[in-house]
Amino acid sequence: MPKAQREQGHARVFDLGQQSLRELNQALHQLTPGSNETAWEVLNPKGSHSVAVGVDQPISVDVRGSVGYYCAGMNDGAAITVHGSAGPGVGENMMSGQIVVKGDASQYAGATGRGGLLVIEGNASSRCGISMKGIDIVVHGNIGHMSAFMAQSGNLVVLGDAGDALGDSIYEARLFVRGKVESLGADCIAKEMRPEHIELLQGLLDRAGVTGVKPSEFKRYGSARTLYNFNIDNADAY
Repeated sequence: MPKAQREQGHARVFDLGQQSLRELNQALHQLTPGSNETAWEVLNPKGSHSVAVGVDQPISVDVRGSVGYYCAGMNDGAAITVHGSAGPGVGENMMSGQIVVKGDASQYAGATGRGGLLVIEGNASSRCGISMKGIDIVVHGNIGHMSAFMAQSGNLVVLGDAGDALGDSIYEARLFVRGKVESLGADCIAKEMRPEHIELLQGLLDRAGVTGVKPSEFKRYGSARTLYNFNIDNADAY
C-alpha cells in the first residue's frame, strides 16, 4: 500500500500532499454496497477543489483542513465533515446524507440540494441555499445576501443574521432566522410560527447538534404566493 494511502485504526487515510485528488475521488467512487471501508480520512487538502464529490455510499469522510469549491457535491448518503472552511458550492446538488463544515462556507452553499442535511458551524456567504429543492441547511452563524433565492422546498435555519433580499422569489421552502434580517426579497414575507413549525425546527436543531437555543427564538419566513401559480397539493408548506 502506498505510504500516502494507509490504514489508521479503522480509517483509510488519503494524504493529498502525496497523492492526487483524482486518485481519492476514484477510490471513493469505486466503493460498492457492503464495503468494509466505511471510514475515510483526508489529510492536507490545502484548499483543493471538488474533494469527495459524488460519493454514493453510506461512509464517513473526515477532511482535515480547508477545501476549495464544490466539496462533497452530489453527496448521496455519506457523512462528510470538513475540519476547516469550504469554498463556493459546498454540498451542491446534495441528494442525501450529511455534510458538516466546522468553519465558514463561501457562496451558494447547498445550492440546488435535493435532500440530506448541511450544517455550517461558522458563517455562510451570499446565496446560501439558492434554488434548494428539499435539502435541510442549518447555519450556526450568519448568512449573506440573496440566500434562499428561488428556494423551492426544504428548510434553511439560521442562528445568526441574514443579509439583504432573503428568500427572493421563494417557492415552498421554509426559512427560520433567529437574528435580524436585513431585508426580504420579492414575494418573501414573515409567517406565523405554528406548533408544527416549532416541532420541525426543534428536530432540525437537534440533528445539527445545536443546544441552548429554543425554536421560539426564531421567526419564520416563506412565500406570499404572488409570483407563481400555487398548487393546493403543497398547502402543508404554509
